[in-house]
Amino acid sequence: MYGNILIPVVFDDDHNTEASLAAARALANDDARFTVLHVMEAIPRYISAQIPDDALAKSRSDATMRAESWAERLPNASAIVVSGYAGTTIVDYAGDKGIDCIVLASHKPGFENLFLGSTADRVVRHAKCSVHVIR
Repeated sequence: MYGNILIPVVFDDDHNTEASLAAARALANDDARFTVLHVMEAIPRYISAQIPDDALAKSRSDATMRAESWAERLPNASAIVVSGYAGTTIVDYAGDKGIDCIVLASHKPGFENLFLGSTADRVVRHAKCSVHVIR
């Protein structure tokens, strides 16, 4: 079983976060720590300069509240919101924090994934720890 589990979350209907939480609970040892992570995609500077600062702050605040609401469903869990490219950021965070298991929900890949790849695909290929993908 695992003791330091990362659960990346996305706030849409295509990813089953509830199933991710259930899988994380099932894979956890008795004193496991959980981290619910939401990655806000980085906005290019030429675009962010046109967005009011309070709008960006509200977006981050809303994401933090949503991540915290998911974290409340697990014992010994914390929530964090970071900025970056999701696939890379998840892998880097896991490596930096000594994560031993990543549990993430994935949408059903479509034709576009043949060329671009999905976040789950990137995490599976590059993470140094176990990765469980939920569909």
